[in-house]
Amino acid sequence: MKKILTLIAALAMSSAAIAETTSVTMQAADGVTVYGEIYTAPGVPKSAPLILLFHQGGGDSRGEYTPLVPRLLDAGYNLVAIDQRRGGTRFDGVNRTLQGVGDTEYSYCDVMPDLEAALAFARQAGFTGPTAAWGSSYSAALIFKLGVDHPEEIDAIVAFSAASGEPMEGCMPEQYSADITQPVLALRPSREMEVPYVPGQMELFEEQGHRTYIADPGVHGSSMLNEDRVGESTDETWSVVLEFLATNLAGGD
Repeated sequence: MKKILTLIAALAMSSAAIAETTSVTMQAADGVTVYGEIYTAPGVPKSAPLILLFHQGGGDSRGEYTPLVPRLLDAGYNLVAIDQRRGGTRFDGVNRTLQGVGDTEYSYCDVMPDLEAALAFARQAGFTGPTAAWGSSYSAALIFKLGVDHPEEIDAIVAFSAASGEPMEGCMPEQYSADITQPVLALRPSREMEVPYVPGQMELFEEQGHRTYIADPGVHGSSMLNEDRVGESTDETWSVVLEFLATNLAGGD
């Protein structure tokens, strides 16, 4: 039995080792250089389903998503993740896009060109499969607008702890959730249901026909999938997310 477990572990490490990570840059419409990564697995064509990964405030793509990438690759998805111009060093990463803009300050709504650039870049790079926009905190709010603006290119929305209120003035998810035509999965950790605006937001999403899920245990943003940050198993939340993706990104090779 010990030999079998050792072999399984070795095979898993080998699979992770041969997955390809490519660092890329792209230009936003206003000229900002946006940095990111493409993650692909052997044998998965560019026509397979694609996920665009957007991080939370204070973070960066590699810091937030590196722990989640292997499981998404194993599920057969191609991934494009970017460092948005609003972020930082949370989760022990470095936001390269933020470093490039120097002292220029941007609001959360000002980040929309970065999301647009990621979508355009993915198409230019040859990824043709059904596409999900995946956001965390403030970027989970912005992907609602991305979905409304690109109904033919975005096939599903996965929103972890979608931010709202005054910091998101002008780009709150509630401004777009009624008009979105794609399937939506909105997730929250149970502790956030005590935040004043959150129960009303989740009720609104449900009334509009969007799927909601409360993770218990869970933490803010996409980190509710990271067992190390949650401190307990995240398998149930992963099961909900992967089932939603598999159902709504069908049609890729």
